[in-house]
Order: sequence, then structure tokens, then C-alpha cells
Amino acid sequence: MLMDQQFRQRPVIDMTPEGEFRGTPARPATLADKVMARVGGVAALVALVAGGVVVAGIAIAFFAIALPIAVLAGAIAFASLWWRMKKAGRQGRGFSSMMRR
Repeated sequence: MLMDQQFRQRPVIDMTPEGEFRGTPARPATLADKVMARVGGVAALVALVAGGVVVAGIAIAFFAIALPIAVLAGAIAFASLWWRMKKAGRQGRGFSSMMRR
């Protein structure tokens, strides 16, 4: 009787005629498995949306920092060109935005 109980506790290794091992049979999906699969899918979707929001926030922050710098650089370029045009007009020369040597 003791020998019989030890035999029942051993795993059964099943082999196909091709020499491959068969896995354990899949148990049928329960309601909890289906619900958890649905909840996991929704959680993955929420994580993707949150990642997109973070990337969009970083892009907006970058543009918020870069925009004043670009506006300042444009204002400096405009003032430089305006000053050169005004100076060229006073001297009676035509304005050229390219250097000639």
C-alpha cells in the first residue's frame, strides 16, 4: 500500500510517437481568468495612454522653453538687419544682406 501511494505522486511523462514530450493538458479558462485577462488588457491600454501623455508633456515643455529663445533670437536678427538697413540708408548705399569681399 505504501508503494502504491508513492507511485501515484510521481509525475507522468507522456511522449508522442515522434519523440516529443506532451505538455500538461490546459485547464479550461474560468470566469476569474477571463476577467483578469480583460483587466490586464485595459491596464496595458491605460499604461500606453499615460506614456503618450508623458511624451506629449515633455514635447510641450521643450517647446515652451525653446519658443522664448527662438523669439529672442529672431528679435535680435531683426534688430541687426534693421540697424544695417538704417545705416546703409544714411550713407546713401544700397542694403545687401550678404557680405561681399
